Amino acid sequence: MPGKIGTIKIRIPRVVKKGDVIPVKALIIHPMETGLRKDKNTGERIPAHYINEVTVFYGDTLVTRFDWSFAVSANPLITFHLKVDKAAPLRIIWKDNRGGVYEKTVQIKPD
Repeated sequence: MPGKIGTIKIRIPRVVKKGDVIPVKALIIHPMETGLRKDKNTGERIPAHYINEVTVFYGDTLVTRFDWSFAVSANPLITFHLKVDKAAPLRIIWKDNRGGVYEKTVQIKPD
């Protein structure tokens, strides 16, 4: 999948009403290397590089957190449900084992 490491695509419904429980889908572009695979050309091990923490905030409230290891596939897709009770930013932050910290925010504006 083309894309830069750390890119995230967040999908929420276009129309949201206060009180709705909505699905949130987020696709994170990341190689999720285990450190066990070898480069086919050189025979050298590919160094581990994987997301180890994902946190999700709705406004200032932590709504979920994921602690991962190298056993998650490349370009992971997460899905969860969120009860919309206010207009607020939905912020997803993810960190990897090499110190990379990335984040994406979308605004939720219920009708």
